[in-house]
Amino acid sequence: MDLCLYHPELGYYSRHAEQFGKAGDFYTSSDVHAVYGRLLARQFQQMWEALDRPNQLTIWELGPGRGLFARDVLDWCRKKFPEFYEALRYSAYEQSSRLREKLDEVLAEHIAAGKVIIARPSAGPLGARADVPHPVIVFANEFFDALPVEVLSYYGELRVDWNAGRFQEVFVSPNAAECDYMDRYGVHPEEGERVEAGLVALKWMNVIGSALDRASQPGFVVIVDYGYSREELLAGRHRGTIMCYRQHSASSDPYQAPGEQDITAHVNFTALRAAGEAAGLTTLGLVTQSQFLMGIGESTQFADALEDAKLPQEQAKVMLQLKHLVTPAGMGETFQVLVMGKGLANPKLDGLTFAR
Repeated sequence: MDLCLYHPELGYYSRHAEQFGKAGDFYTSSDVHAVYGRLLARQFQQMWEALDRPNQLTIWELGPGRGLFARDVLDWCRKKFPEFYEALRYSAYEQSSRLREKLDEVLAEHIAAGKVIIARPSAGPLGARADVPHPVIVFANEFFDALPVEVLSYYGELRVDWNAGRFQEVFVSPNAAECDYMDRYGVHPEEGERVEAGLVALKWMNVIGSALDRASQPGFVVIVDYGYSREELLAGRHRGTIMCYRQHSASSDPYQAPGEQDITAHVNFTALRAAGEAAGLTTLGLVTQSQFLMGIGESTQFADALEDAKLPQEQAKVMLQLKHLVTPAGMGETFQVLVMGKGLANPKLDGLTFAR
């Protein structure tokens, strides 16, 4: 999975940047409408207020893709929250050199204004700004679902071999870390089942916690992704979630067209939450994307979405796009939002109005 997605020349995210968006293989919330970034900008501004309006605050975005979300956030902050924009710095961590080129293009205006740095892997997992002593917000939208996972079955841990010109699956005894993961956060698969162990995701939560420690200031972590809890696993759901996407077609075969299709696995939010807390973070809330966006937009009646829509037909189109973001039939119930904090005493956040 790591090679197929992130190989510097042949990996899916390295080959080209045209796989994103409605005309590509898949799309994210930022591809639906700019209101997603605008609502998050409003929530980030409220987080800045909760941090006592520091003179400087950095948003670290993990896996920014083409930079549409970052541009929407920065544009809206500049327009609606000028004092926050003055304090804001944005660090976009992207492994793909092709996508970094796209980020340079999409965010050129804000880069020229000294607001954005495109962080490269050589600068460390969270970029060169990881040690600066000011508050930070770590944001990750559909980042964790693309991290490599271990796959375990009733017969052991999956390994991929090459035999007679084709991929071959073999199974070995799981190691201690994988068994511990299943004991704590997952289930041990029964015959005919497969489950994932997101060990790399746990390492990233430790990296995030350590980075906030080095910042020596309070901060927030916002993770948006599709996933599940351990309770759902125990109920027999979400066992075996490896999925592949190519030209808007879904497949469960990761061996087809390696490097030419996206490979994902649902996120175990029970594991993420526990790993974050072990790294010194406090869980502030876990809500659906619907609850999160509705909480942010409720006070303004989603004026952020409608501001540029003057004609009735334009407003109707925008409301349909917003509906796709928040309703169960769209992305609203599929995606979860985990908000964690560091050094904060129960801050009031609109996005967690409906926290569970």
